[in-house]
Amino acid sequence: MSATIGLDIGGTKISGGVIDQKGVILAQGRRDTPALDPAAIIQEAASLTRELSCQHKIEAVGVACAAFIDRSGSTVYFSPNLAWRDEPLKDRLESALELPVTIENDANAAAWGEFRFGAAVDAGNMVMVTVGTGIGGGIVVDRALMHGAFGVAAELGHMRVVPGGIRCGCGNRGCWEMYASGTALVREAQELVVSGSPLAARLDELCGGDPATLKGPDVTRAAGEGDPAAVELLADLGVWIGEGLASVAAILDPELIVLGGGVSEAGALLIDPALAAFRRHLTGRGHRPEARFTLASLGNDAGMIGAADLAALAYA
Repeated sequence: MSATIGLDIGGTKISGGVIDQKGVILAQGRRDTPALDPAAIIQEAASLTRELSCQHKIEAVGVACAAFIDRSGSTVYFSPNLAWRDEPLKDRLESALELPVTIENDANAAAWGEFRFGAAVDAGNMVMVTVGTGIGGGIVVDRALMHGAFGVAAELGHMRVVPGGIRCGCGNRGCWEMYASGTALVREAQELVVSGSPLAARLDELCGGDPATLKGPDVTRAAGEGDPAAVELLADLGVWIGEGLASVAAILDPELIVLGGGVSEAGALLIDPALAAFRRHLTGRGHRPEARFTLASLGNDAGMIGAADLAALAYA
């Protein structure tokens, strides 16, 4: 039986898997990413592909990467964490791999993976939002992945929600991800510890008195233990997420919103306030159908699985 390989090229690692037609992972591997050397990235991707191809008949390779990619899926315009600038990635990978290659933005690929094999298999119109260090987005409209005119649609994390707000890594101020991401959660938790508030006692304990070492999972852990400050921090984050999603729904009208990323592991502590804020700010609330919320089901493998499936469909 033929299969495709999905590669997820990130700033620190390249994850790869052999994926069958049902989205099942048959084999997996990984390499470290030489992020500052475009030629070395190709070499590592090719090495991993050859390793995964040993015992399987591979028809094509799908690549997910955190980057702006042109609509044709040939050129990486820009990547924030990799040394790709106007990189003809498709041609270079096809030359190195001697296989047809499909390239997709990592959040788009993850959304497609959830749409085809995960939490959104019953939806025709869905939005996936990954809440991690930043916010990633992927949109499926009428069962087709949305790319936009130039291939860079669904950068939801860079909606401007606070004019003149906190400076974002993209260079603008007030982007949604500066208020509704893991980075925002940690920033608020660290500020609470620095303030010396008695409310921060548990968070202070978890970071050993050094706020700079405090991480998102520490806040989630404290909230799971019932720490009031951590519960409040997650609830505040959920409100930002829900309000932003109400704006997304006003534009896209999805039937399903899939939440993924590390922060979503907080579960109901995050989802319940997000859903409440979404309903409170939804245009036409009370007089219109309302999108459902669900958690992503494929975890960190969603991008790899989605990229592989897109390659399988492109070269079927």
